[in-house]
Amino acid sequence: MITDLALSGLLDRARTDARGVGAFNVVLLEHAEAIVQGAEQAGLPVVLQISENCIRYHGGLAPITTATRAIASASTVQVLVHLDHVEDPDLVAAGIDLGVDSVMYDGSRLEPRANEVATRGLADRCHAAGVAIEAELGEVGGKDGVHAPGVRTDPTDAAAFVEATGVDALAVAVGTSHAMQTREASVDRELVGRLRAAVPVPLVLHGSSGLSDDELRGAVRAGMTKVNISTHLNGLFTRALRDVLDERPDVVDPRRYVAAGRDAVAAEAARLLTLLHG
Repeated sequence: MITDLALSGLLDRARTDARGVGAFNVVLLEHAEAIVQGAEQAGLPVVLQISENCIRYHGGLAPITTATRAIASASTVQVLVHLDHVEDPDLVAAGIDLGVDSVMYDGSRLEPRANEVATRGLADRCHAAGVAIEAELGEVGGKDGVHAPGVRTDPTDAAAFVEATGVDALAVAVGTSHAMQTREASVDRELVGRLRAAVPVPLVLHGSSGLSDDELRGAVRAGMTKVNISTHLNGLFTRALRDVLDERPDVVDPRRYVAAGRDAVAAEAARLLTLLHG
């Protein structure tokens, strides 16, 4: 495990080189295994993300985070463990204690000033522990979030938020939305360019499952650095399991079908990391 603001260093280098870094969500332990396998196949770094929804599913932060950190530590490539869309400050503190590399604090439901104050306080706490922090200005996405047509992050507001909070990366709204199962969204590349010029830290693209390969490439070329993908990989995982169960209804050992999902995610993780790296 690499510490001391490892995420910040990784993203800063990628931003300078105009390359993307893949950040993929862990849902089951097999996701972590698959994503790391894909990263090793590609020979590229990757970020393993653990969301609050994942934490609730596993009954707490420690079980899935401890296991994910163990998988990351054994990898032959740089693998960072990141808490994604954490709204509870106590979870941020618990993640720091468990040794995560970075957190994404989501204060988007707060009023703008309250979000700024809360994010600043958590940024100070994270930095004191050698942990990087990502944040967002307003709602970046979600099923009912800010990704209604035409809603976008303002570059001036984004730059002021980063200055006030001291965060290491900023998630911005540029046309994507969480939980998309079709790859038909598009990125406002002109806005990404303006955000890249105005904001002094790496930009993060949430909801990237809805983007085609061409859109992913275009987003990175325009100035996005960290690219979050979850639903797309979950779809591949589920379809692979379903294929095995449809073909072999007699199978009862879950390892026989879950392994197919793990293999599918590993192959796609390797492909996406290579695509984003350029």
